[in-house]
Amino acid sequence: MTNPVKTLCPYCGVGCGLEVLPPALPGKPVNRDSAGTPIWRVRGDQAHPSSKGQVCVKGATVTGALDKDRLRFPMIRNALDQPFRQVTWEEALQRVVKELKTVHAHQGPEAICMYGSGQFQTEDYYLAQKLLKGCLGTNNFDANSRLCMSSAVAGYIQSFGSDGPPACYDDLELTDCAFLIGTNTAECHPIVFNRLLKHHKKNRHVKMIVVDPRRTKTAEKADLHLAIKPGTDIHLLNGIAHLLMRWGKFDSLFIDECTSGFASFASVISQYPPELVARACGIRVDELEKAARYWSDSQRVLSLWSMGVNQSSEGTAKCRTIINLHLMTGTIGKPGSGPFSLTGQPNAMGGREAGGLSHILPGYRVVKNPQHRQEVEKAWQRPAGSISPQPGLAAWDMILGLENQSVGFFWVAATNPAVSMPDIKRTKAALLKSRFTVYQDAYYPTEMADYAHVLLPAAQWGEKTGIMTNSERVVTYCPAFRDPVGEARADWEIFAEVGQRLGFEKEFAFANSADVYAEFVELTRDRICDMSGLSHQRLQNGPIQWPFPDCAVGDTGDATATGKRLYTDHRFPTEDGRAKFSAFHAKGLAEPPDPNYPFVLTTGRLYGHWHTQSRTGRIEKVANMYPNPFIEIHPRDAARIGIQEGEVLEVRSRRGFARIPAKITKAIAPGTVFMPMHWGALWAKHAEVNALTHPEVCPISLEPELKACAVQLAPATALPTDTDEDACSQSTSSLVTSARA
Repeated sequence: MTNPVKTLCPYCGVGCGLEVLPPALPGKPVNRDSAGTPIWRVRGDQAHPSSKGQVCVKGATVTGALDKDRLRFPMIRNALDQPFRQVTWEEALQRVVKELKTVHAHQGPEAICMYGSGQFQTEDYYLAQKLLKGCLGTNNFDANSRLCMSSAVAGYIQSFGSDGPPACYDDLELTDCAFLIGTNTAECHPIVFNRLLKHHKKNRHVKMIVVDPRRTKTAEKADLHLAIKPGTDIHLLNGIAHLLMRWGKFDSLFIDECTSGFASFASVISQYPPELVARACGIRVDELEKAARYWSDSQRVLSLWSMGVNQSSEGTAKCRTIINLHLMTGTIGKPGSGPFSLTGQPNAMGGREAGGLSHILPGYRVVKNPQHRQEVEKAWQRPAGSISPQPGLAAWDMILGLENQSVGFFWVAATNPAVSMPDIKRTKAALLKSRFTVYQDAYYPTEMADYAHVLLPAAQWGEKTGIMTNSERVVTYCPAFRDPVGEARADWEIFAEVGQRLGFEKEFAFANSADVYAEFVELTRDRICDMSGLSHQRLQNGPIQWPFPDCAVGDTGDATATGKRLYTDHRFPTEDGRAKFSAFHAKGLAEPPDPNYPFVLTTGRLYGHWHTQSRTGRIEKVANMYPNPFIEIHPRDAARIGIQEGEVLEVRSRRGFARIPAKITKAIAPGTVFMPMHWGALWAKHAEVNALTHPEVCPISLEPELKACAVQLAPATALPTDTDEDACSQSTSSLVTSARA
């Protein structure tokens, strides 16, 4: 093979197009890593509409981990204190099916849970929904989108009547005011930021506002950086709205004709005058007024947000309050405008389309809606009532179910909750109590493997063919360009075979992933995410943005775009066709600082690493960029504590502790510290950020507040065998003994 294979980067939700070539090409030396292993070559795909040939360090080095520490064969053990033994797929699947049947019979379907991932392709996601929700009768499928995007999902649904970001990447080059809040876009979604930054540099009238407690790489490029105190986002947003109202800078015609609930919203924002807001946020009044002026003087305002907004006990309220500003100013459905959440995972959008959270069904349907359940039951040819009317367990509720042993079967695939869940000490204790855990992944070892009874080797990116959808609703075909390692299988194939072995032969009689996708897109017909005109065959000609109904395909077979933006007619899929204002007062952090825990810890990603390092930790270039974890602390706080650059700082919350080197910097505000979230127990000792975080969730989206918790700081003068840790070790030891018994 000498022609490049076009595919999609498997990291963040930007969805950059890649071209992959084999290690050996005519006339060129074989491409190898430092150990001599041949690695596939990667370059940006100039023709991909989202990235236009650009690629960041993660995408450029992704093939370096294809053959590193792979899980190649099924493995089984009867108890967590035993070593794994290699088995055949037959033995592994027999055990999985036996345990599923046993738990289903004795505890009922609600005792079965699956926790999946935005690393899935759409076909994987879809068959997991069909297996659990359609055939096993439980809605207990959740994914790490619950920790990432569920607040944005809830915000879109409640404000507009449906999930789905209204804007697109072309708006990055059309806006005259970009409002970035809770997103370090330069490091977390670098190609999106590159497009915006280029537009900003070329057009002096274009303004960029960045709202972040840290002076990030993103904030450095802003016309206005608002370094607000963590947890004061709603104060700020309502304060901007207050000024827009005071100045008469609102679109009364749009409000009257296209929205509802404005009176309640107006009543709330009247209580957020500039002096109050500036004091609460820790900024100056003139800075607040400048932000409001930028917004009011702009015809095309584009707001971008990510985990800093979503991962909050007020996550949905924050998302809806951002949307309020667009409804107030009529900046939606227009070029260069609108609220735009930046997705965290490569196919988190595809997962939402396929129903990949515990409260939703394929095609942007919701579990609680009887008509939606009936439509899906009919499509799946399942008896009426097969789909439970009750939303399933969200991610943290699954952990609580393991803790109280109401969950008897826990299936984890393509994600690493032993690092990514909040309150990780409690999470690990719950995982130890699991009666039976299946872990399906491409890599071994990982932290989650320590808590599994069965390991199933999964084919990863480049080894299976399927579809992914990025943040701007662009759907890309991702073909296999190499064989799976060992006996690894595609996730959808594993789900299908388990379904067949459970007796659902006709429901899972798929010859290939193209057949799976064809069934899925029928469930999007006439929905806002209509993809009924898409297929593997059509997408092999290039990416296509939805909505793309089959009526978009002409008599000659040519495809025509149906619009880059949603809601261009200002009609919304609500009961009355109007978008809905919300009215939220600010509540602040679920765990604010106090005299005993006087600092706020905030968390985030680094440019080169990805989530829990299952892939990037095994890539030399990336690992060398970020060899060690660290904690950012302001010089004033460091001096008060008596800590020097590089010295180990002990960070304690009410739940646990970490000991990591201090990075002293004015980029972080006094009273706030920052830790990256990538280091689990496999990669560093006592560096787990989620040893500190708490599990309080947004009551609407059920997304945990992973972005902030209260901590105390001190020089790490004691070794890791101090009394607190000894007590922790004894507690963990007793839990292991209990689990083994």
